Amino acid sequence: MRYELFYWPGIQGRGEYVRLALEDAGADYLDVGRGAPDQELGVPALDIYLSGDATPRPPFAPPFLKAGDLVLSHTANILQFLAPRLELVPEDENQRYWAHGLQLTLMDFVAEIHDIHHPLSSALYYEEQRDEAVKRAALFREHRLPRFLEYFEQVLEQNPGGADMLVGDRHGYVDLSLFQTVTGLRYALPRAMRQAEDDLPKIGALVERVAARPRLRDYLDSDRRQPFNENGIFRHYPELDGEL
Repeated sequence: MRYELFYWPGIQGRGEYVRLALEDAGADYLDVGRGAPDQELGVPALDIYLSGDATPRPPFAPPFLKAGDLVLSHTANILQFLAPRLELVPEDENQRYWAHGLQLTLMDFVAEIHDIHHPLSSALYYEEQRDEAVKRAALFREHRLPRFLEYFEQVLEQNPGGADMLVGDRHGYVDLSLFQTVTGLRYALPRAMRQAEDDLPKIGALVERVAARPRLRDYLDSDRRQPFNENGIFRHYPELDGEL
């Protein structure tokens, strides 16, 4: 099956979590948002779904995935659907629920990361809420960043299948998602992450392992991997990293 991924062009965003799974598995997929409008792709193709003209069950926002006649929205929901088909989750039902819970926790983490640069509203520019963002980021670096990362370090330490992966005894989609989150944080908050990662050896090892996977390595080196920038979730503003 050829999957169709719908996400905004120009940013990695939440769509990158789905994209990493597709790329790592070597799946056949179309990145609709990055296509040309004259080929009925790009942002107009997303708008047709968001408006409800393409489906009676319109998604609220990207990312969403089309698989045959099925349209799925929300990153964790999409990955829960894809993972068994891409062999990125154990067959055991209990472990699948555990993986989904970890993915939901990561999505909570991502929402908090986003809110350090938009603490008041996404309707405002960063510059309109910079003072509040500086305060929010300081609290995030002190409390929430270590809380989430230490939790995932603990999950690796206690995984019965081994500390090389988060779930079971084989590579899975949650490993990819943790890789993306840590990589994004290294871009956004390099100073804070250098300090935090001294106490997170298992997360560091997981990130290195995931980056070395052949298909993923090729993807990361290609122009299909859009760079981090100051329009996405992970944004580097020095003042939010404590560099005042």
